[in-house]
Amino acid sequence: MNQQTEPAAAEVRTRLPRGLARELFTLRRDPLPKMSRPRWLAWLPHAVLGYVAIPCGVLTGMQLNDHYGVFGSAVLGLSLLTSASVVLSMFRPVAAWWLGLVTSGLVAWAIHGHVGPGQSWPWTPAGPFTLAPVLLMVALRVPPRVTASVIGITLALNGLADITLRPPRSQTIIGGVALLFVFVGILGYALRATRLTRGKLVEQETLTEEERARRTLLEERSRIARELHDVVAHHMSVISIQAQVAPHLVENPSEELKENLAGIRENALEALTELRRVLGVLRSERPDDPANPHHPQPTLGDLDGLVDNVRGAGLDVTTEIAGIRRPLTPGVELTAYRIVQEALSNALRHAPGSRVEVGIAYGPRDLHLCVANSAPTRSAPPSPGAGHGLLGMRERAGMLGGELAAGPRPDGGYEVSAVLPMDPQDLPAVPDSETKRAS
Repeated sequence: MNQQTEPAAAEVRTRLPRGLARELFTLRRDPLPKMSRPRWLAWLPHAVLGYVAIPCGVLTGMQLNDHYGVFGSAVLGLSLLTSASVVLSMFRPVAAWWLGLVTSGLVAWAIHGHVGPGQSWPWTPAGPFTLAPVLLMVALRVPPRVTASVIGITLALNGLADITLRPPRSQTIIGGVALLFVFVGILGYALRATRLTRGKLVEQETLTEEERARRTLLEERSRIARELHDVVAHHMSVISIQAQVAPHLVENPSEELKENLAGIRENALEALTELRRVLGVLRSERPDDPANPHHPQPTLGDLDGLVDNVRGAGLDVTTEIAGIRRPLTPGVELTAYRIVQEALSNALRHAPGSRVEVGIAYGPRDLHLCVANSAPTRSAPPSPGAGHGLLGMRERAGMLGGELAAGPRPDGGYEVSAVLPMDPQDLPAVPDSETKRAS
Protein backbone atom coordinates (compact mmCIF):
# COMPACT_ATOMS: atom_id res chain seq x y z
CA MET A 1 0.00 0.00 0.00
CA ASN A 2 2.84 2.41 0.90
CA GLN A 3 4.65 1.59 -2.34
CA GLN A 4 1.57 2.65 -4.31
CA THR A 5 0.97 5.90 -2.43
CA GLU A 6 4.59 7.12 -2.57
CA PRO A 7 4.67 7.57 -6.40
CA ALA A 8 1.28 9.28 -6.26
CA ALA A 9 2.49 11.69 -3.58
CA ALA A 10 5.65 12.38 -5.57
CA GLU A 11 3.57 13.11 -8.66
CA VAL A 12 1.42 15.55 -6.69
CA ARG A 13 4.54 17.29 -5.33
CA THR A 14 5.95 17.77 -8.83
CA ARG A 15 2.59 18.78 -10.30
CA LEU A 16 2.03 21.60 -7.80
CA PRO A 17 5.19 23.62 -8.66
CA ARG A 18 4.49 23.21 -12.38
CA GLY A 19 0.93 24.45 -12.02
CA LEU A 20 2.07 27.32 -9.82
CA ALA A 21 4.72 28.33 -12.33
CA ARG A 22 2.13 28.37 -15.11
CA GLU A 23 -0.12 30.58 -12.97
CA LEU A 24 2.71 33.01 -12.19
CA PHE A 25 3.96 33.38 -15.77
CA THR A 26 0.64 33.46 -17.54
CA LEU A 27 -0.69 36.28 -19.70
CA ARG A 28 -4.19 34.84 -19.57
CA ARG A 29 -7.01 37.35 -19.81
CA ASP A 30 -9.10 37.46 -16.63
CA PRO A 31 -11.51 40.44 -16.76
CA LEU A 32 -12.74 42.02 -13.56
CA PRO A 33 -16.37 40.87 -13.09
CA LYS A 34 -19.09 43.49 -13.19
CA MET A 35 -21.41 44.19 -10.30
CA SER A 36 -24.61 42.19 -10.66
CA ARG A 37 -26.80 44.55 -8.63
CA PRO A 38 -27.77 47.25 -9.19
CA ARG A 39 -27.33 47.02 -12.94
CA TRP A 40 -26.74 50.71 -13.51
CA LEU A 41 -23.63 50.41 -11.31
CA ALA A 42 -22.30 47.35 -13.14
CA TRP A 43 -19.11 49.12 -14.26
CA LEU A 44 -18.48 50.90 -10.94
CA PRO A 45 -15.42 48.75 -9.98
CA HIS A 46 -13.80 49.51 -13.35
CA ALA A 47 -14.50 53.22 -13.01
CA VAL A 48 -13.08 53.30 -9.47
CA LEU A 49 -9.94 51.42 -10.49
CA GLY A 50 -9.45 53.67 -13.51
CA TYR A 51 -9.78 56.68 -11.23
CA VAL A 52 -7.27 55.19 -8.74
CA ALA A 53 -4.73 54.69 -11.56
CA ILE A 54 -4.44 58.47 -12.08
CA PRO A 55 -3.34 59.48 -8.55
CA CYS A 56 -0.99 56.47 -8.41
CA GLY A 57 0.92 57.78 -11.42
CA VAL A 58 0.78 61.38 -10.18
CA LEU A 59 2.09 60.41 -6.71
CA THR A 60 4.96 58.49 -8.26
CA GLY A 61 6.05 61.50 -10.35
CA MET A 62 5.63 63.99 -7.49
CA GLN A 63 7.70 61.95 -5.06
CA LEU A 64 10.44 61.38 -7.62
CA ASN A 65 10.64 65.13 -8.13
CA ASP A 66 10.04 66.47 -4.61
CA HIS A 67 11.61 63.84 -2.34
CA TYR A 68 14.44 62.45 -4.43
CA GLY A 69 15.21 65.21 -6.94
CA VAL A 70 14.80 63.00 -9.98
CA PHE A 71 13.76 64.88 -13.14
CA GLY A 72 13.57 64.27 -16.85
CA SER A 73 11.57 62.07 -19.18
CA ALA A 74 12.20 59.02 -16.98
CA VAL A 75 9.84 60.45 -14.36
CA LEU A 76 7.01 60.70 -16.89
CA GLY A 77 7.69 57.19 -18.14
CA LEU A 78 7.70 55.69 -14.62
CA SER A 79 4.48 57.55 -13.75
CA LEU A 80 2.75 56.23 -16.87
CA LEU A 81 3.98 52.67 -16.16
CA THR A 82 2.60 52.89 -12.61
CA SER A 83 -0.83 53.98 -13.87
CA ALA A 84 -0.72 51.40 -16.67
CA SER A 85 -0.12 48.55 -14.20
CA VAL A 86 -3.23 49.55 -12.24
CA VAL A 87 -5.36 49.77 -15.40
CA LEU A 88 -3.97 46.49 -16.74
CA SER A 89 -4.95 44.74 -13.49
CA MET A 90 -8.60 45.02 -14.56
CA PHE A 91 -7.98 42.62 -17.45
CA ARG A 92 -4.73 40.66 -16.83
CA PRO A 93 -3.95 40.75 -13.10
CA VAL A 94 -0.81 38.57 -13.10
CA ALA A 95 0.70 40.46 -16.03
CA ALA A 96 -0.16 43.74 -14.26
CA TRP A 97 1.68 42.52 -11.16
CA TRP A 98 4.81 41.78 -13.20
CA LEU A 99 4.56 45.23 -14.79
CA GLY A 100 4.14 46.86 -11.37
CA LEU A 101 7.05 44.85 -9.97
CA VAL A 102 9.33 45.86 -12.85
CA THR A 103 8.20 49.48 -12.48
CA SER A 104 9.02 49.39 -8.76
CA GLY A 105 12.47 48.05 -9.59
CA LEU A 106 13.04 50.84 -12.11
CA VAL A 107 11.92 53.41 -9.54
CA ALA A 108 14.37 51.94 -6.99
CA TRP A 109 17.16 52.10 -9.57
CA ALA A 110 16.27 55.71 -10.51
CA ILE A 111 16.35 56.99 -6.90
CA HIS A 112 19.32 54.89 -5.76
CA GLY A 113 21.82 57.74 -6.16
CA HIS A 114 19.45 60.36 -4.78
CA VAL A 115 18.56 58.83 -1.41
CA GLY A 116 19.35 61.14 1.48
CA PRO A 117 19.61 60.44 5.22
CA GLY A 118 16.37 58.97 6.59
CA GLN A 119 14.74 58.52 3.18
CA SER A 120 13.22 55.16 2.31
CA TRP A 121 14.56 52.73 -0.27
CA PRO A 122 13.82 50.68 -2.46
CA TRP A 123 10.29 52.08 -2.07
CA THR A 124 9.27 55.68 -2.19
CA PRO A 125 6.86 56.58 0.65
CA ALA A 126 3.92 56.16 -1.75
CA GLY A 127 5.39 53.23 -3.68
CA PRO A 128 3.75 50.38 -1.67
CA PHE A 129 0.36 52.10 -1.93
CA THR A 130 0.62 52.33 -5.74
CA LEU A 131 1.31 48.57 -5.97
CA ALA A 132 -1.38 47.63 -3.40
CA PRO A 133 -4.34 48.01 -5.84
CA VAL A 134 -2.61 45.66 -8.26
CA LEU A 135 -2.06 43.06 -5.54
CA LEU A 136 -5.71 43.42 -4.51
CA MET A 137 -6.84 42.69 -8.08
CA VAL A 138 -4.56 39.64 -8.14
CA ALA A 139 -5.95 38.31 -4.85
CA LEU A 140 -9.51 38.83 -6.10
CA ARG A 141 -9.07 36.65 -9.18
CA VAL A 142 -6.44 33.95 -8.61
CA PRO A 143 -6.27 31.01 -6.19
CA PRO A 144 -4.89 31.72 -2.70
CA ARG A 145 -1.63 29.85 -3.34
CA VAL A 146 -0.90 32.11 -6.30
CA THR A 147 -1.68 35.22 -4.22
CA ALA A 148 0.67 34.00 -1.47
CA SER A 149 3.39 33.38 -4.06
CA VAL A 150 2.96 36.83 -5.60
CA ILE A 151 3.21 38.57 -2.22
CA GLY A 152 6.07 36.31 -1.17
CA ILE A 153 8.08 37.03 -4.34
CA THR A 154 7.49 40.77 -3.95
CA LEU A 155 8.66 40.79 -0.32
CA ALA A 156 11.59 38.46 -1.07
CA LEU A 157 12.90 40.76 -3.81
CA ASN A 158 12.37 43.73 -1.50
CA GLY A 159 14.39 42.02 1.24
CA LEU A 160 17.13 40.95 -1.17
CA ALA A 161 17.51 44.48 -2.54
CA ASP A 162 17.42 45.90 0.99
CA ILE A 163 20.25 43.60 2.12
CA THR A 164 22.56 43.88 -0.88
CA LEU A 165 21.94 47.28 -2.51
CA ARG A 166 20.53 49.61 0.13
CA PRO A 167 22.26 53.02 0.05
CA PRO A 168 24.05 54.19 3.19
CA ARG A 169 22.02 56.20 5.72
CA SER A 170 18.75 55.22 3.96
CA GLN A 171 15.77 53.91 5.89
CA THR A 172 14.10 50.55 5.34
CA ILE A 173 10.29 50.22 5.48
CA ILE A 174 10.08 46.51 4.70
CA GLY A 175 8.08 45.85 7.92
CA GLY A 176 5.34 48.30 6.99
CA VAL A 177 5.34 47.07 3.39
CA ALA A 178 4.93 43.47 4.55
CA LEU A 179 1.98 44.41 6.78
CA LEU A 180 0.31 46.36 3.97
CA PHE A 181 0.73 43.63 1.35
CA VAL A 182 -0.38 40.84 3.69
CA PHE A 183 -3.46 42.86 4.65
CA VAL A 184 -4.28 43.49 0.98
CA GLY A 185 -3.84 39.77 0.22
CA ILE A 186 -6.15 38.71 3.06
CA LEU A 187 -8.74 41.31 2.04
CA GLY A 188 -8.66 40.14 -1.58
CA TYR A 189 -8.93 36.50 -0.51
CA ALA A 190 -11.95 37.27 1.69
CA LEU A 191 -13.69 39.21 -1.08
CA ARG A 192 -12.92 36.45 -3.60
CA ALA A 193 -14.24 33.75 -1.26
CA THR A 194 -17.41 35.79 -0.69
CA ARG A 195 -17.93 36.25 -4.44
CA LEU A 196 -17.38 32.56 -5.19
CA THR A 197 -19.66 31.50 -2.35
CA ARG A 198 -22.37 33.85 -3.57
CA GLY A 199 -22.01 32.54 -7.12
CA LYS A 200 -22.30 28.94 -5.93
CA LEU A 201 -25.32 29.87 -3.84
CA VAL A 202 -27.04 31.46 -6.85
CA GLU A 203 -26.19 28.42 -8.95
CA GLN A 204 -27.52 26.09 -6.26
CA GLU A 205 -30.70 28.14 -5.95
CA THR A 206 -31.18 27.91 -9.72
CA LEU A 207 -30.65 24.16 -9.68
CA THR A 208 -32.99 23.84 -6.69
CA GLU A 209 -35.68 25.84 -8.47
CA GLU A 210 -35.31 23.70 -11.61
CA GLU A 211 -35.42 20.53 -9.53
CA ARG A 212 -38.50 21.78 -7.69
CA ALA A 213 -40.24 22.55 -10.99
CA ARG A 214 -39.25 19.14 -12.36
CA ARG A 215 -40.48 17.39 -9.22
CA THR A 216 -43.75 19.31 -9.33
CA LEU A 217 -44.20 18.33 -12.96
CA LEU A 218 -43.52 14.67 -12.20
CA GLU A 219 -45.93 14.73 -9.28
CA GLU A 220 -48.61 16.25 -11.49
CA ARG A 221 -47.97 13.62 -14.16
CA SER A 222 -48.26 10.90 -11.53
CA ARG A 223 -51.53 12.38 -10.37
CA ILE A 224 -52.81 12.52 -13.94
CA ALA A 225 -51.74 8.91 -14.47
CA ARG A 226 -53.60 7.81 -11.34
CA GLU A 227 -56.74 9.62 -12.40
CA LEU A 228 -56.59 8.22 -15.93
CA HIS A 229 -56.05 4.81 -14.41
CA ASP A 230 -59.38 5.20 -12.61
CA VAL A 231 -61.16 6.35 -15.78
CA VAL A 232 -59.75 3.62 -18.02
CA ALA A 233 -60.19 0.93 -15.36
CA HIS A 234 -63.85 1.91 -14.95
CA HIS A 235 -64.55 1.60 -18.68
CA MET A 236 -62.64 -1.66 -18.99
CA SER A 237 -64.64 -3.07 -16.09
CA VAL A 238 -67.88 -2.01 -17.77
CA ILE A 239 -66.80 -3.69 -21.01
CA SER A 240 -66.01 -6.88 -19.14
CA ILE A 241 -69.37 -6.92 -17.36
CA GLN A 242 -71.33 -6.15 -20.53
CA ALA A 243 -69.52 -8.90 -22.41
CA GLN A 244 -70.39 -11.33 -19.62
CA VAL A 245 -74.07 -10.30 -19.48
CA ALA A 246 -74.65 -10.00 -23.25
CA PRO A 247 -75.25 -13.75 -23.97
CA HIS A 248 -78.08 -13.80 -21.41
CA LEU A 249 -79.87 -10.98 -23.23
CA VAL A 250 -80.20 -12.92 -26.48
CA GLU A 251 -82.40 -15.94 -27.04
CA ASN A 252 -80.50 -19.00 -28.18
CA PRO A 253 -77.14 -17.28 -28.71
CA SER A 254 -74.85 -19.09 -31.08
CA GLU A 255 -71.63 -20.66 -29.91
CA GLU A 256 -69.69 -18.27 -32.14
CA LEU A 257 -71.29 -15.28 -30.41
CA LYS A 258 -70.55 -16.75 -27.01
CA GLU A 259 -66.92 -17.33 -27.97
CA ASN A 260 -66.52 -13.77 -29.28
CA LEU A 261 -68.08 -12.23 -26.20
CA ALA A 262 -65.97 -14.47 -23.97
CA GLY A 263 -62.88 -13.34 -25.89
CA ILE A 264 -63.89 -9.68 -25.44
CA ARG A 265 -64.33 -10.20 -21.72
CA GLU A 266 -61.03 -12.08 -21.44
CA ASN A 267 -59.17 -9.36 -23.34
CA ALA A 268 -60.78 -6.65 -21.22
CA LEU A 269 -59.81 -8.41 -18.01
CA GLU A 270 -56.30 -8.98 -19.29
CA ALA A 271 -55.94 -5.32 -20.31
CA LEU A 272 -57.29 -4.24 -16.92
CA THR A 273 -54.78 -6.47 -15.16
CA GLU A 274 -51.89 -5.09 -17.20
CA LEU A 275 -53.08 -1.55 -16.62
CA ARG A 276 -53.18 -2.06 -12.88
CA ARG A 277 -49.79 -3.75 -12.97
CA VAL A 278 -48.15 -0.86 -14.84
CA LEU A 279 -49.85 2.04 -13.09
CA GLY A 280 -50.43 0.37 -9.75
CA VAL A 281 -47.12 1.76 -8.45
CA LEU A 282 -48.64 5.23 -8.77
CA ARG A 283 -51.65 4.35 -6.64
CA SER A 284 -51.54 5.91 -3.22
CA GLU A 285 -51.97 3.48 -0.39
CA ARG A 286 -53.74 6.10 1.73
CA PRO A 287 -57.49 5.38 1.86
CA ASP A 288 -58.35 9.09 2.07
CA ASP A 289 -56.44 9.99 -1.10
CA PRO A 290 -58.79 11.56 -3.70
CA ALA A 291 -57.16 9.39 -6.32
CA ASN A 292 -58.33 6.25 -4.56
CA PRO A 293 -60.45 4.07 -6.87
CA HIS A 294 -63.35 4.22 -4.38
CA HIS A 295 -63.65 7.98 -4.98
CA PRO A 296 -65.27 8.96 -8.31
CA GLN A 297 -63.31 11.47 -10.38
CA PRO A 298 -64.87 14.97 -10.53
CA THR A 299 -66.43 16.39 -13.70
CA LEU A 300 -67.80 19.74 -14.81
CA GLY A 301 -71.08 18.67 -13.27
CA ASP A 302 -69.41 19.18 -9.88
CA LEU A 303 -68.39 22.73 -10.75
CA ASP A 304 -71.20 24.32 -8.74
CA GLY A 305 -70.00 22.66 -5.56
CA LEU A 306 -66.44 23.82 -6.22
CA VAL A 307 -67.58 27.42 -6.77
CA ASP A 308 -69.69 27.33 -3.61
CA ASN A 309 -66.67 26.24 -1.59
CA VAL A 310 -64.58 29.07 -2.99
CA ARG A 311 -67.33 31.57 -2.26
CA GLY A 312 -67.46 30.28 1.29
CA ALA A 313 -63.75 31.09 1.58
CA GLY A 314 -64.52 34.76 0.87
CA LEU A 315 -64.02 35.09 -2.89
CA ASP A 316 -66.65 36.68 -5.14
CA VAL A 317 -67.07 34.18 -8.01
CA THR A 318 -69.49 34.34 -10.94
CA THR A 319 -69.91 31.64 -13.57
CA GLU A 320 -71.14 31.83 -17.14
CA ILE A 321 -71.73 28.87 -19.46
CA ALA A 322 -72.19 29.35 -23.20
CA GLY A 323 -73.19 26.78 -25.81
CA ILE A 324 -75.07 23.54 -25.44
CA ARG A 325 -73.95 21.83 -22.26
CA ARG A 326 -73.35 18.15 -22.90
CA PRO A 327 -71.32 15.31 -21.39
CA LEU A 328 -67.76 14.96 -22.60
CA THR A 329 -65.21 12.19 -22.50
CA PRO A 330 -64.02 11.46 -18.93
CA GLY A 331 -60.50 12.73 -19.65
CA VAL A 332 -61.73 16.10 -20.92
CA GLU A 333 -64.21 16.46 -18.05
CA LEU A 334 -61.54 15.72 -15.47
CA THR A 335 -58.93 17.99 -17.08
CA ALA A 336 -61.38 20.90 -17.38
CA TYR A 337 -62.42 20.53 -13.74
CA ARG A 338 -58.80 20.42 -12.51
CA ILE A 339 -57.82 23.52 -14.52
CA VAL A 340 -60.72 25.53 -13.11
CA GLN A 341 -59.97 24.21 -9.62
CA GLU A 342 -56.29 25.21 -9.80
CA ALA A 343 -57.09 28.64 -11.26
CA LEU A 344 -59.60 29.34 -8.47
CA SER A 345 -57.10 28.17 -5.86
CA ASN A 346 -54.48 30.54 -7.27
CA ALA A 347 -56.95 33.44 -7.21
CA LEU A 348 -57.89 32.63 -3.62
CA ARG A 349 -54.23 32.40 -2.61
CA HIS A 350 -52.69 35.31 -4.55
CA ALA A 351 -55.59 37.74 -5.10
CA PRO A 352 -57.63 38.00 -1.89
CA GLY A 353 -60.71 40.18 -2.16
CA SER A 354 -60.79 40.07 -5.97
CA ARG A 355 -63.75 39.30 -8.22
CA VAL A 356 -63.40 36.10 -10.24
CA GLU A 357 -65.24 35.23 -13.43
CA VAL A 358 -65.39 31.63 -14.62
CA GLY A 359 -66.42 31.13 -18.24
CA ILE A 360 -67.07 27.82 -19.99
CA ALA A 361 -68.01 27.71 -23.67
CA TYR A 362 -69.01 24.52 -25.48
CA GLY A 363 -67.97 24.80 -29.11
CA PRO A 364 -68.52 22.41 -32.01
CA ARG A 365 -65.14 20.74 -31.53
CA ASP A 366 -63.46 22.50 -28.59
CA LEU A 367 -64.19 23.36 -24.98
CA HIS A 368 -63.10 26.89 -24.00
CA LEU A 369 -62.27 27.72 -20.38
CA CYS A 370 -61.50 31.13 -18.90
CA VAL A 371 -60.88 32.04 -15.27
CA ALA A 372 -60.10 35.74 -14.75
CA ASN A 373 -59.76 37.71 -11.54
CA SER A 374 -59.56 41.44 -10.89
CA ALA A 375 -56.80 43.14 -8.92
CA PRO A 376 -56.65 42.07 -5.26
CA THR A 377 -58.03 44.50 -2.70
CA ARG A 378 -55.49 43.54 -0.03
CA SER A 379 -52.02 42.10 0.05
CA ALA A 380 -51.70 38.36 -0.22
CA PRO A 381 -50.09 36.44 2.66
CA PRO A 382 -46.86 34.55 1.89
CA SER A 383 -47.60 31.22 0.27
CA PRO A 384 -45.62 28.12 1.34
CA GLY A 385 -46.35 26.35 -1.94
CA ALA A 386 -43.83 25.63 -4.67
CA GLY A 387 -45.55 28.04 -7.07
CA HIS A 388 -45.69 25.66 -10.02
CA GLY A 389 -49.46 25.21 -10.42
CA LEU A 390 -49.30 26.48 -14.00
CA LEU A 391 -47.01 23.58 -14.87
CA GLY A 392 -49.69 21.10 -13.91
CA MET A 393 -52.41 22.94 -15.83
CA ARG A 394 -50.26 23.13 -18.97
CA GLU A 395 -49.36 19.46 -18.61
CA ARG A 396 -53.02 18.48 -18.41
CA ALA A 397 -54.01 20.60 -21.39
CA GLY A 398 -51.06 19.38 -23.44
CA MET A 399 -51.89 15.75 -22.63
CA LEU A 400 -55.16 16.16 -24.52
CA GLY A 401 -53.63 18.20 -27.33
CA GLY A 402 -55.08 21.44 -25.98
CA GLU A 403 -53.54 24.80 -25.21
CA LEU A 404 -53.32 26.90 -22.07
CA ALA A 405 -52.31 30.53 -21.66
CA ALA A 406 -51.88 32.52 -18.45
CA GLY A 407 -50.74 36.03 -17.66
CA PRO A 408 -51.52 39.36 -16.00
CA ARG A 409 -54.34 41.61 -17.19
CA PRO A 410 -54.08 45.38 -17.82
CA ASP A 411 -56.27 46.14 -14.80
CA GLY A 412 -53.84 44.37 -12.44
CA GLY A 413 -55.70 41.07 -12.38
CA TYR A 414 -54.77 37.68 -13.81
CA GLU A 415 -56.33 35.40 -16.41
CA VAL A 416 -56.05 31.71 -17.23
CA SER A 417 -57.58 30.46 -20.49
CA ALA A 418 -57.53 27.01 -22.04
CA VAL A 419 -58.82 25.31 -25.17
CA LEU A 420 -59.45 21.56 -24.95
CA PRO A 421 -60.56 19.33 -27.84
CA MET A 422 -63.94 17.70 -27.34
CA ASP A 423 -62.65 14.39 -28.59
CA PRO A 424 -58.89 13.87 -28.09
CA GLN A 425 -59.06 11.04 -30.63
CA ASP A 426 -59.29 13.68 -33.34
CA LEU A 427 -55.69 14.68 -32.67
CA PRO A 428 -53.18 14.14 -35.48
CA ALA A 429 -51.27 10.92 -35.23
CA VAL A 430 -47.71 11.03 -33.95
CA PRO A 431 -45.16 10.23 -36.69
CA ASP A 432 -43.32 6.95 -36.43
CA SER A 433 -40.03 8.77 -35.99
CA GLU A 434 -41.38 10.61 -32.95
CA THR A 435 -42.75 7.38 -31.51
CA LYS A 436 -39.41 5.67 -31.89
CA ARG A 437 -37.64 8.62 -30.36
CA ALA A 438 -39.99 8.64 -27.35
CA SER A 439 -39.57 4.94 -26.83
